[in-house]
Amino acid sequence: MTFDLDSAAPVFIGHEIYRHSSYGHMHPLRIPRVSTVMDLSRALGWLGPANFRTAPRAKPEALTHWHSADYLQALQIAERDGAVSDRTRERHQIGTHTNPVFPEIWRRPATTAGGSLLAGELVSQGRYVYHPAGGTHHAFPDRAGGFCYLNDPVLAMLSLRRNGLRRLAYIDIDAHHPDGVEHGFGNDPDCLMISVHEARRWPFTGQITDRGVGNVYNLPLPRGLNDSEMALVRDDLMLPLVQAWQPDAIILQCGADAVEEDPLSRLSLSNNAHWAILAQLMSLAPRLLVLGGGGYNPWSVGRLWTGIWGVLNRQDIPDRLPAEAEGVLRALTFPGNSRGRNPPDHWFTTLRDAPRHGPVREEVRGAVQALQARKMAWA
Repeated sequence: MTFDLDSAAPVFIGHEIYRHSSYGHMHPLRIPRVSTVMDLSRALGWLGPANFRTAPRAKPEALTHWHSADYLQALQIAERDGAVSDRTRERHQIGTHTNPVFPEIWRRPATTAGGSLLAGELVSQGRYVYHPAGGTHHAFPDRAGGFCYLNDPVLAMLSLRRNGLRRLAYIDIDAHHPDGVEHGFGNDPDCLMISVHEARRWPFTGQITDRGVGNVYNLPLPRGLNDSEMALVRDDLMLPLVQAWQPDAIILQCGADAVEEDPLSRLSLSNNAHWAILAQLMSLAPRLLVLGGGGYNPWSVGRLWTGIWGVLNRQDIPDRLPAEAEGVLRALTFPGNSRGRNPPDHWFTTLRDAPRHGPVREEVRGAVQALQARKMAWA
């Protein structure tokens, strides 16, 4: 197989560290995600050496643009010792059930952060970049949160700024609100922030009334959110906001936990909703970085994120996967979850979900209209 890619082709940033690294045998991040996307993309002929970059591991000094030196040292000590003190656990929120000590507690997030720092450099050169390991949007400067040890979206955005890009648009469609990113950029007048997330779900932030300095648009939405409702959000709020903002670069956090099959949310999207948002944003993006994020069903996250790479490369999503790609999906397991006992056949044979259309509830329509009413204040 040959790959004839020009210098403007999208770049995929990945690393083999994710193949065998796990947060623990019963943690939601026990499943392979990035390695599945790499393997599926290669099996489909979409990913070759010309557009793959190995993420470098960030050095501590490069991370002090956002994280405290004490916290970075605590992560390195935790990896060295395989344990943390009670003081470290209380102060930095590592060594908890949610943010456990695991063998690569420093190397893995430092590699993710290094990938996002590299992404900032590549995007500033006018490239479209895909970094599925990225999107760890809950980490704060001095503590971990929500499975996130380092906040690579913030680090990527700071990298974009250091490389001369001022006006940014950060869009987050993960099921969970990006509290760490809002902490970093919610008061930045040159960064538009849009988050669409499940209402009344951890971290219980991201209220529709939050405004930052007028740049924050949080849209908490009810359980059962369907594709038709997300299309309304996309067309009536998200795209008009981005178009009016005219960003130098767009950062899309594309968490896969908002789909029907994910165990950590109660939203009901198909992966078509994510792909459609990306496709529309591409027409507005002079420069684009797409990050991963949440996603805790190995089949749904692998299929969705592989489709993201396909959309970025303007590939046709096949109706039926070739045998090699099907083999990647059939090799996955989901231990400890009922969804892994009798997975439906289409999780092995297709990337695309059946669309999950439905009625647009007044609760959703009203929330969109509430944010529309103030969107022109800065336009």
